[in-house]
Amino acid sequence: MTGRPDEQCLPRLPDLGRLTDAQKDELIVSLWQTLAATETVGGAEVPVRADGADANRRGRPSAVSAGDLRDRIRRTMPSRRGQGPATKRTGLGRGLGWGDSKILLWVLVAIGFGFLADFGVGRYQLHAIAVHERAALELENAAFAGLTVELLQIRDEPDGKSYRATLAMQNLNPDGPLFLMLNPMRVFEQSGLTWQEVPAQAANGAGSSVVRLDDKQQIEVIFQADAKDWTELIPGYMHMRIESDMLISRSSEPKDDIVERNNRFYVYLKPQGADDAAIRRRSNFAGTPPTFIPMPPH
Repeated sequence: MTGRPDEQCLPRLPDLGRLTDAQKDELIVSLWQTLAATETVGGAEVPVRADGADANRRGRPSAVSAGDLRDRIRRTMPSRRGQGPATKRTGLGRGLGWGDSKILLWVLVAIGFGFLADFGVGRYQLHAIAVHERAALELENAAFAGLTVELLQIRDEPDGKSYRATLAMQNLNPDGPLFLMLNPMRVFEQSGLTWQEVPAQAANGAGSSVVRLDDKQQIEVIFQADAKDWTELIPGYMHMRIESDMLISRSSEPKDDIVERNNRFYVYLKPQGADDAAIRRRSNFAGTPPTFIPMPPH
């Protein structure tokens, strides 16, 4: 063997990684005992103390028994050098200490309620718009498809220069009455290529009025046709236009639930005092020429 004598005398250390804590403690005690037994190396004193203090200042090392060393090992806190570094929490707000902050919690709650309130308001607005649009569509359908307005007749007035036109209105809606605000009817007579308004008034003398229409009702207008140069589209007849404008609602005191409807009626009107025989010859009527001849809307 070629090793140094002192190396041959020393025991071989075991693999520390495989030892338990108790085995490690016993190894420390065994090494201490070996070191204590060898107080000199080459005739010189080795100042060694179990507590690591410098023994040169006090001479010979104090005798420490193996039992004392074991007690010190048990009282000593386990070394933390073998422990890995503490896991750092890198979650949101951990580094700033916000994770446990009540203020941050309330801020997040307030933001959540804000988004929830905004979502609720948006949903309510969309619902309100849909309800309003549906109600407007239903009212429009009731005002046009569910309400009929037609010109029943035009007859001569006893004064020899005026006419009385009668319009009939009927509510066909099964959902209840309609409230109509009737504007005064207007009458126009064609002269050349233009329309000239002629004097007209309600038969009862009233102006604008609100009518509750449950089923049927008639309205009348008295007017004069006194244009000197009236247009003759049919031989012996004047070309006339009667207008009846109204506002329609489901309520007697409407707000924005109103639909406007404009009714236009075009007729050929026979002048009072006209020569019926001449009209028959020119227009080939079989009998007495009628007072008016209705036309399709245009």
